[in-house]
Amino acid sequence: MAKARTQFICQSCGAVHNRWAGKCDNCGEWNTIVEEDPMGGIGGGPAKTPKKGRPVALTALSGEIEEAPRIHTGISELDRVTGGGFVRGSAVLVGGDPGIGKSTLLMQGAAALSRRGHRIIYVSGEEAVAQVRLRAQRLAAADTDVLLAAETNVEDILATLADGKRPDLVIIDSIQTLWSELAESAPGTVTQVRTGVQSMIRFAKQTGAAMVLVGHVTKDGQIAGPRVVEHMVDAVLYFEGDRGHHYRILRTVKNRFGPTDEIGVFEMSDKGLREVANPSELFLGERNEKSPGAAVFAGMEGTRPVLVEVQALVAPTSLGTPRRAVVGWDSARLSMILAVLEAHCGVRLGQHDVYLNIAGGFRISEPAADLAVASALVSSLAGIALPADCVYFGEVSLSGAVRPVAQTAQRLKEAEKLGFSAALLPSGSAELPRGSGRWSEIESLPDLVARIAGSKGALQRVEEDV
Repeated sequence: MAKARTQFICQSCGAVHNRWAGKCDNCGEWNTIVEEDPMGGIGGGPAKTPKKGRPVALTALSGEIEEAPRIHTGISELDRVTGGGFVRGSAVLVGGDPGIGKSTLLMQGAAALSRRGHRIIYVSGEEAVAQVRLRAQRLAAADTDVLLAAETNVEDILATLADGKRPDLVIIDSIQTLWSELAESAPGTVTQVRTGVQSMIRFAKQTGAAMVLVGHVTKDGQIAGPRVVEHMVDAVLYFEGDRGHHYRILRTVKNRFGPTDEIGVFEMSDKGLREVANPSELFLGERNEKSPGAAVFAGMEGTRPVLVEVQALVAPTSLGTPRRAVVGWDSARLSMILAVLEAHCGVRLGQHDVYLNIAGGFRISEPAADLAVASALVSSLAGIALPADCVYFGEVSLSGAVRPVAQTAQRLKEAEKLGFSAALLPSGSAELPRGSGRWSEIESLPDLVARIAGSKGALQRVEEDV
């Protein structure tokens, strides 16, 4: 009988290698390759004889569609991000930096669900019961019927959950503290994390209880542990925010039961997290309307329009290599905008340092911010303040053309609601609302530079700088 071939699998990305190595060639992680027998377990243990499978029933695509049963928390921002509430029998992974407010958010959600008559169990592996009670008192949640436990053993947790009435929601804080007797490695290793998550997801699917798992993040902002954990769960949420600011953003990265680009905005206070119904007012609260290098971008986060200020600073440099610093945007996209400005508009920034910042610590990922970034750069270089009542959005191509973006009407309606009466948008944009606003359309980036440097004196100043 032929000997079973042993494989070496990366516990971070799942890549299969023929031999062991210290570094995975696929994801670049170190010390994540573990020997696994295809017929056995980790470490090439004795092979197991596979059982004979049983046929499963096949169904057609046509038929009645049933809505997934959800548990509404009553916290509108949390329900928005999850797609309308937690789905029964689903597993949700929540990640974020230490101290960002993950436990605070989940405690407030657990208290809100408990007040609605749901059975909630909160299992803490990092804090004692007394510490969780102190947080509950600060959040005015101590009067609810949330059940607490301080345990890290997976088998003990499952036995506790199975004892008594089925819980509606289970919160595990956090998955890095779980350990199982089925795995011989230390707690926090990828083997223990994967084993613990598999057991918790199996319990959720069998009982119909919603499972929320809290995960730590690494230095680059990714959830620590094997990436296969993100594929195993039904939804992945990231809790973001800068400790220098008082707001927090809950962002959806993956959701099998709802949209994947929604955000929920919260404001941190001494009494917990407060919902922010209109985040545009929050990000534009400290705006300096007379300062050059600032442009208001009308963006979209899922179904919600958000207005945020884009700040740019262009300053001469004496260094051989100019400095490029970006906060809240893609640095590669900034390099592309600078190249287009120099190639098609004659705006030479090779002897200038460029600093770009999204106000309030907000992060922008959509390419519709290209026009706002280009406007802020030209405004800072020329020293001309942009109109205070104008918003900007549009995608810039490598040829210098400005391309239309989706959901134009929603962006303009949000701008009108906040008092912006003008907008600079791509030519050919559809669904323009009928309002009192002044919508100016441009076709290319040189038109933008000519519009900003409209007066003769301003144009002369731009020519002297470039």
